[in-house]
Amino acid sequence: MLSFKLKNLQDKARLGILSLNGHLIDTPCFMPVGTAATVKAMSGSEIYDFGYKIILANTFHLMLRPGVEIISNHGGIHKFMNYDGAIITDSGGYQVFSLSKLRKITEKGVHFLSPIDGEKVFLDSKKSIWLQEQFGADIIMQFDECTPYPADKNTAEKSLKLSLIWGAKSKEAITQSKSNLFGIIQGGIHDDLRDKSLSGLLDIGFDGYAIGGLSVGETAEERNKVLDNITHKMPDDKPRYLMGVGTPIDIVEAVLRGVDMFDCVIPTRNARTGFLYTKKGILKLRNSRFKDDLRPIDENCSCYTCQNFSRSYLRHLDSCKEILGLRLNTIHNLYYYQKLMEELRYSIKLNKLEDFVREFYNSQNHEI
Repeated sequence: MLSFKLKNLQDKARLGILSLNGHLIDTPCFMPVGTAATVKAMSGSEIYDFGYKIILANTFHLMLRPGVEIISNHGGIHKFMNYDGAIITDSGGYQVFSLSKLRKITEKGVHFLSPIDGEKVFLDSKKSIWLQEQFGADIIMQFDECTPYPADKNTAEKSLKLSLIWGAKSKEAITQSKSNLFGIIQGGIHDDLRDKSLSGLLDIGFDGYAIGGLSVGETAEERNKVLDNITHKMPDDKPRYLMGVGTPIDIVEAVLRGVDMFDCVIPTRNARTGFLYTKKGILKLRNSRFKDDLRPIDENCSCYTCQNFSRSYLRHLDSCKEILGLRLNTIHNLYYYQKLMEELRYSIKLNKLEDFVREFYNSQNHEI
């Protein structure tokens, strides 16, 4: 139900097409995050019309609210949120990291206290896979432990060993042919542990491979060093997914190193706090100098927001905490990210990625 074909290769950067349960997705691609079965402030049809053919949803939070029964009664998560593209669900492994004060890890699984009502919740490989299959996701992730940062080598090795055990159990738990399971490489910032993790995952065998445990506090230099070591060792004929990354610069650097897929809350979360992306860098909308600025966010942007509204008006909406401001900012940031991915793909197609990257960096930090 999943196939990945390379269309062009420029150095390590890959142009590909992912065929997934009837969906065709050009890569490299960015996947907006729809934690609670919604990309905040946007409808599913709007996201699809922007060109996003795949998004990510959160298994742990959907398990808690509204619950698997309600989503199943709708016929799955696609119909529940009225989104026609593909959907990838995380396993709950990130919450093992992010809810560290509310959980206890054992080899069998993880005991949580619900962040909603404090109720006891247990999640293991079998339940995680069952939930994701009940949701009807097109790509499901193995249950894993997202290794914290910083982590000494002994801690990182114990974490990756546990993730390998859970990875094997995740594969054993698969019951549906359309469930395309990705393994997750852990190992912190230790190259030899990353190699060990990948080797173990290859022995198990997955439909795709993800790099986890990054964007959790490490420096960009540390992250790029990990990618330099591990990405080119991942299978050529399987999609490569860097989880939780990132900023436009993070994405450009990872594409240069051979990554195909990205997800992150940054464009939507930053939109809600007035951080807007442009080809010249970030525009911080709450800056007082934009109070009477009649220009759009980006004079070279064709999004609905830039074609119709001024920086002054958007700052006014933000100051008044108007819901419309959240939507207009989100529209712009998602449009920017989609255009960035289109330009990266086009540059790889023409073997002009170096020119694009040079222009990308030269344009950053100019006056906005």
